Amino acid sequence: MKALIVRGGWPGHEPMQTADIAAGALRREGVEVEIAESLDALGNEARLRELDVIVPVWTMGDTKEPLPRGTLAPLLNAVKAGTGLAGWHGGMCDAFRIEVEYHFMTGGQWVSHPGGAQARYRVRLGPQHSPITEGLGDFYVTSEQYYMHVDPGVTVLARTHFPLAAASGDGYVPEAQEAVDRDETDDVVVMPVTWTKRYGKGRVFYTSLGHVAAVFDVPEVLTMLRRGLLWAAAGHARS
Repeated sequence: MKALIVRGGWPGHEPMQTADIAAGALRREGVEVEIAESLDALGNEARLRELDVIVPVWTMGDTKEPLPRGTLAPLLNAVKAGTGLAGWHGGMCDAFRIEVEYHFMTGGQWVSHPGGAQARYRVRLGPQHSPITEGLGDFYVTSEQYYMHVDPGVTVLARTHFPLAAASGDGYVPEAQEAVDRDETDDVVVMPVTWTKRYGKGRVFYTSLGHVAAVFDVPEVLTMLRRGLLWAAAGHARS
């Protein structure tokens, strides 16, 4: 298997460090990994079609030109043809904000993170079963809790609950989040955290966990990432 990781963008999401974690996880599974630090690596469609998975780690990007001219279409076409796409947090779904077809491909777009990086919340496995989450149970993380606009056609593998007030823009109250996580109220918004989908023949995997490298110290987070990367890559051979 061959993977291309393209990293850069806003440094606050630690694209270098998190990309190294993903690369290490793939290499331990025998995957050949190339790391590029320029979006120009996405410009050669024929080469992208030869890859098993593309991993974008590029938060936001330049608002004047979100993607270099001539790189979006090759990426879209390669995934449609069967190359996998996989990523995490803002590196994949808070990127290239004006490129609507890119977000149609990924299945979601970040819009807010009530509570900031110090939010502590429960990640609930399911409702769909998958080899990506097999054997895992619910767990807690302290990190940004992503509120996203999500394609209703994705297959949700993990989710989190927001207090309705936080989801309505009324502010984040830790005590309200704690009550939600203990299932002490029905006044919640259910938000997907991890999902899969198809884009053409390509497999797409995404998890909103991974704000910074330390989040992957949580075993369940790293396990989902590793399995999701491999799941996306494995689809290429079947396309």
